[in-house]
Amino acid sequence: MNDTSRRGVALLGSTGSIGVQALDLIDHFPERFEVVALAAGRNSGLLAQQIAKHRPRLVAIGDAARRRDLEPAARQARSEIVAGPDGILAVASHPAADVVLAAIVGAAGLAPTYRALRAGKVVALANKESLVMAGPLMRRALAESGGSLVPVDSEHSALHQCLRGETIDEVRRLILTASGGPFRTRPLHELQDATPEEALRHPVWTMGRKITIDSATLMNKGLEVIEAHWLFGLPAERIDVVLHPQSSVHSMVEMVDGSVICQMGVADMRGPIQYALGYPTRFPGPVPAPDLSQPRTLEFFPVERERFPCLDLAYQALRAGGTIPAALSAANEIAVQAFLDRRIGFLGIADLVGRVLERHRSDPIADLEDVLVADRAARRTAEAILAKGGEA
Repeated sequence: MNDTSRRGVALLGSTGSIGVQALDLIDHFPERFEVVALAAGRNSGLLAQQIAKHRPRLVAIGDAARRRDLEPAARQARSEIVAGPDGILAVASHPAADVVLAAIVGAAGLAPTYRALRAGKVVALANKESLVMAGPLMRRALAESGGSLVPVDSEHSALHQCLRGETIDEVRRLILTASGGPFRTRPLHELQDATPEEALRHPVWTMGRKITIDSATLMNKGLEVIEAHWLFGLPAERIDVVLHPQSSVHSMVEMVDGSVICQMGVADMRGPIQYALGYPTRFPGPVPAPDLSQPRTLEFFPVERERFPCLDLAYQALRAGGTIPAALSAANEIAVQAFLDRRIGFLGIADLVGRVLERHRSDPIADLEDVLVADRAARRTAEAILAKGGEA
């Protein structure tokens, strides 16, 4: 804890969906939290507004060409600016940060999340790709630095809450819930014609574009299976996924005695963000509890694997280990963007990822460079396939 008795918070990805919601939440608790550092990729306009409002000590922007956009606000707030990748790493390890919210999407968040863990920070993790791609490295960094990980994803936050006071030996399996996205009941033969606009209409959550497409393919849930493995130490066969279209139960834990513990909440990411930033303390916040006085239906369905092939690809990657999960994540990023750019159809996402994994040589992970090499190789392979016709 810093010397003001408030928790110093550094935000990696402050202009993204999670970052914006985190700052909204922090506004409710000026006595608890101080924004000490902000990092963003390209959105200099919004970042300048955040600097003016929160007056952080350090700000970083990944796109160095946009540094000038921040200078007026930074001068007024007396904030230091560091542009480029080094600046984002500086935010991740800022000495005044007690908690680092890691919310940079995709592989771009890997190095700063690793830096925060190496610095011994409490990392509120919203960048699942960090554990997916480099789980062994992240766990090693935790063990060596004394840092800690508190998940922000609603599903892993739910598991974390269900497991408070329990030991992992008492757990039979973890059960991640998934809404099923916008195509849960759409006839299979119509999925090839699904458009980006349709895929981006998530029935429950408001999220960024990439994660919303991942929710439509269920790759998001596959990545969460891998993340849960590294967070809680259970093997693939003890981590399951069920469809729960109401999204009221965020995840469940089945205990060895047959009890099932679940965590419920409204669809508001500020809830798990507050839990992570304040852990282990709970305190009143702006997110209401579900209104249980109103009639409601809770439904659970098994996953149709032929509808959601990305889920099986993720399980295969987890079991294969090495750099295969990194290749999975990288190939999926390319595939999702290709779909959004209308270079491939919706079904082409799983097809492209599967073809990349077939061609990827798995190597053990000794350091961060091994992960980054695998990431670059998978991206090159995916782009080469796309250049030759994608789904052809």
